[in-house]
Amino acid sequence: MPEYGLVCTGLAVQYPEFKLNLDFSIIQGELVSIIGPSGCGKSTTLQLITGLLPAEQGTIHLHGRDITDTPVWEREIGMVFQDYALFPHLNVEENIAYGLRLRKTPRGQRKTGVAELLKLVGLEGYQKRKTIDLSGGERQRIALARALAIKPKLLLLDEPLSALDAQLRKHLREEIRNIHASTGITTVYVTHDQEEALTISDRILVMNNGHMEQLDTPENIYMQPATLFAARFMGDGTLLSHTVIPQTIVSTDKGPEAVVFRSSGENRQIFFRPERVVVHDNQELAFPEFLPHLRFTNCRVRSCEYQGGRYLIGCEWNGNRILAYNRFRPARELITLGVRVSDLVEYQDGVVYRRH
Repeated sequence: MPEYGLVCTGLAVQYPEFKLNLDFSIIQGELVSIIGPSGCGKSTTLQLITGLLPAEQGTIHLHGRDITDTPVWEREIGMVFQDYALFPHLNVEENIAYGLRLRKTPRGQRKTGVAELLKLVGLEGYQKRKTIDLSGGERQRIALARALAIKPKLLLLDEPLSALDAQLRKHLREEIRNIHASTGITTVYVTHDQEEALTISDRILVMNNGHMEQLDTPENIYMQPATLFAARFMGDGTLLSHTVIPQTIVSTDKGPEAVVFRSSGENRQIFFRPERVVVHDNQELAFPEFLPHLRFTNCRVRSCEYQGGRYLIGCEWNGNRILAYNRFRPARELITLGVRVSDLVEYQDGVVYRRH
């Protein structure tokens, strides 16, 4: 059995127009991202865990200890805020050592600890710098060092990279991942950026309207989303009703043979990612290497978006929109698309009915 770093059971709080109710567990040493639309409860969840917001119901256990009613300063939690919340009147060393000073750590140990943390975040020699003279990326690293200084059992990061440019965000999320690997601290990382969550996380918790849609690995969240909300929120994809799905081509002893894919009388939907779509300009191609599969013929190319190394192609098929990735821009207006049945996820009433 895994050892859990954080366990939230029946965690709930309610406002006039919003209710949060969560049950989830994070394995000790994991980095779990919480992602969802604005107003879904991501930051509220962090405030409940830290104790900045009291829980109306439920319990919070950190490394097996019930901290539900424990004061904020006794929870052994480090926090990195969205705006970093550095003290402008203190220099870098004083900011990082702030928590250590409150704990009455001897001055010599504070200096040694600060030097080690600055090395960890790649800012050696910055002790006497003023925080107002630092770049956004440097401030983010100092805020992270300050959170790590108290040797927390849990590290919480609330959209720490949202104010930075795209290239710096990419670099710093790699740094955060490396720092997490070297420290082994259980970490909860809140973000609104799907790419960021997919690249930085051991697992991802998808939230919607105060509840959990799915908690799983990045691969499963993306390719096997448990709900339609998770499927749509975590990237591009195609959603089709069973009533418009074409026939499935299956391989038999007598060669390719068409069968009806849908189950009669059942109102379901299928979903698939554009990475799983095979594009052919040749309308007559039978896709023998991808049997069994769905074949969509006479797809009219409506859009072609270059994304660096590949194109995102938007096609119209019988009044439906199908998305596909391809290395080349289609040479024809009408093309054929194919999707292996094994790459489909079926939903009924918004939740997974069957994975093939």
